[in-house]
Amino acid sequence: MTLLRVVLVDDHRMFRTGVRAELGDAVDIVGEAEDVESAVATITATRPDVVLLDVHLPGGDGRAVLDALAARMPEVKFLALSVSDAAEDVIGVIRAGARGYVTKTITGPELVSALTRVADGDAVFSPRLAGFVLDAFANSPDAPVVDEDLDRLTQREREVLRLIARGFTYREVAAELFISVKTVETHVSAVLRKLQLSNRHELSRWAAARRLV
Repeated sequence: MTLLRVVLVDDHRMFRTGVRAELGDAVDIVGEAEDVESAVATITATRPDVVLLDVHLPGGDGRAVLDALAARMPEVKFLALSVSDAAEDVIGVIRAGARGYVTKTITGPELVSALTRVADGDAVFSPRLAGFVLDAFANSPDAPVVDEDLDRLTQREREVLRLIARGFTYREVAAELFISVKTVETHVSAVLRKLQLSNRHELSRWAAARRLV
């Protein structure tokens, strides 16, 4: 039986190594990439059955890869795999062309099953994420996911925003993102300024209203 051919796109080498180990010999990983540019090149060269795609990448994000390839390589399926369970991330990559979205809490056997189902044309989501997509398409099936306020923030600022909104302390955010507390403070100040908010409590309410937490 021919193995499913998969390209693995994630900016953390150790995570890619872990995914390889979890998948074992259940699939054939024909390529890896760590950023948008190398992902587009690798996928174009290998033409896999499924791309396992991280949402947040250097040089852009998962949507940039989908925007570059989904229309001209319709035979290649994309499954998003991310630590993020934010509605904005989920809906954004699905609108861009991904066939599913699972979080990094997924087990190896579950991931093999998800890859196989996506290759067969099914849509696959971690349980709570399916509701985001159903709600978005039921309410406005043709509307693009655009939030001008959120678009003002850098990717790192968005990551800090979500963690602060979830109740993380500055020190906990620093540990989670492997940055200094001072850098966290700088990012929070920038977020508050760009969103015209006064404090982290207003920030939390702002994020909750947009289902980012």
